[in-house]
Amino acid sequence: MTNEVLFIAIALVAAYLIGSFPPAYIAGRLFKGIDIRQVGTRNMGAMNVFYQVGFAVGLLVLAVDIGKGAAAVALARWLGVPEIAAWLAGAAAVIGHNFPVFLKFHGGRGGATCIGILVFLMPWAIPIYLAIFGIALLFTRFPTVSYSIALLCFPFIGWLVYQQWELAVYSVGLLLLPAIKYIPRIKEMHAKAGSWRHVFLRRGLKDRF
Repeated sequence: MTNEVLFIAIALVAAYLIGSFPPAYIAGRLFKGIDIRQVGTRNMGAMNVFYQVGFAVGLLVLAVDIGKGAAAVALARWLGVPEIAAWLAGAAAVIGHNFPVFLKFHGGRGGATCIGILVFLMPWAIPIYLAIFGIALLFTRFPTVSYSIALLCFPFIGWLVYQQWELAVYSVGLLLLPAIKYIPRIKEMHAKAGSWRHVFLRRGLKDRF
C-alpha cells in the first residue's frame, strides 16, 4: 500500500513537470527571440506559434504538446498505478501546461495536451476527431474553434464506442480545464470582432483578432 501511494505521487508530480515543459515558449525564444506570451493572442500554444513563428515550428510545438499528455498517462501506467491515478496524471499534465513551474505559472490553455491524453486513452477516436475537425474548419475557417468542436466527440466515444461512462465523465472534466481558461479570450475576440458571427465564422485562416 505504501509503495502504491509513493508511485501515485511520483506519477502525479512527474506528469505536472512533463506538462510544464514549454515548447511554445522555447520555440519563440529560439527562432524569433520573442516571448510567445506577449505577442499575437498571447497564448503559449501551438496556434500562436503557427502565426507568430512559422508553420513548421508550430507543427513541432503541436506534436510536443500532444505528446506531453500521452507521455504523462503512459508513464503513470508504466509505474503500475491504478487507472484512475493514470487519468489524474493526465489532468496534472494539463495543469502543468496551464501553470508551468518553469515560467512562474504563466502558461497556455492545454487543448493540445488534452488531445494527447484522450487519443492515448481512446485511439479509435483519432479518425472521428480528424473528420470533425476538417469539416468544422471548412465552415468556420477558425482552427481553434474547429479543434474545440472536435474535442466534444471524446465524451461520446468514451460512452458509445468504449462503453465506459467513466471515460465520458473524465473527458468532460478534463476538457473543462482549457475551456475555463479560454473564456477571457472569447470575450476579447467578441469585443474586437463586433459580433459573435464574426468570432466563429472567419473570412479566412488569417482572419484573427
